[in-house]
Amino acid sequence: MSISKLLAGCAMAAAAALSVSAASAETFALVNINQQALFFNQINDGATAAAKAAGVDLVIFNANNVPAAQNDAIENYITQKVDGIILVAIDVNGVKPAITAAKAAGIPVIAIDAQIPDGDNVAFVGVDNTKAGEDIGTFYADYVKAEMGGKATVGIVGALNSFIQNQRLDGFKKAVQGSGADVTFLDTVDGQNVQDVALSAAENLMTANPQMSTLYATGEPALIGAVSAVTAQSHTDSVKVFGWDLTKQAAQGIEEGWVVAVVQQDPAGEGKAAVEALMTLKKGGTVDPIINVPVTIVTKNNVADFKSMFQ
Repeated sequence: MSISKLLAGCAMAAAAALSVSAASAETFALVNINQQALFFNQINDGATAAAKAAGVDLVIFNANNVPAAQNDAIENYITQKVDGIILVAIDVNGVKPAITAAKAAGIPVIAIDAQIPDGDNVAFVGVDNTKAGEDIGTFYADYVKAEMGGKATVGIVGALNSFIQNQRLDGFKKAVQGSGADVTFLDTVDGQNVQDVALSAAENLMTANPQMSTLYATGEPALIGAVSAVTAQSHTDSVKVFGWDLTKQAAQGIEEGWVVAVVQQDPAGEGKAAVEALMTLKKGGTVDPIINVPVTIVTKNNVADFKSMFQ
């Protein structure tokens, strides 16, 4: 990690702490990954609306993809004695000591999107990423068998520092490799959960593998990079794209037929559920340790249902 990024993360954590100290109402803190991806902004929107409805303050911390910045933010929020923390973790293991410290301070932590293995968070809100990876993998394998003569090559655009995106890849591989389809896995490139990086990685992947017939992208920046690379290199007639987290570009690709299927989560619903879980806890109630939010596989048959997201 660069010094500049670490200092930026620390500065943001300090700013977050100051915003809490000025608050007079009950306060929840949302520690997010970045504010570039639509997915994370929709989590913010859902949590903000739920907090407003509940009459509590919500402060949002943007880690700008820096894991250490999330730890610093949680530590500052503990010092400021917030009433609850919502966390979208980058490094699910590295952030565990900060979660434990919050628990010791009597501050409940709700994890969104990324499960914390054996963590001290009260609950997890989100999807079973491995299972959903298997679901899109099964859909992919069925498509290869029905539409591609049962044979394909696939390149992966992932985010290798993301635990959940690695789960999505593991589930996808498991389903495809057990499907009976003749699929050759090519290179996996690291988009680092950053659109520009993912675009360059996807372009390099396609250049190095001219025989590639399909792409699988494990998250929103990866999918944007994959879609942009396919269009920039004029391969919409030869490469089929599958991935996670619908965008305007991906929706257009689905309508045109070269983006085949995208796993769509409900990030606003996840943010809302996390705030509601904290409210239940603050009122002395209990919440389930896993709060599932279902996914939808978006295809040409149902993409029209989601176009309002981009208006």
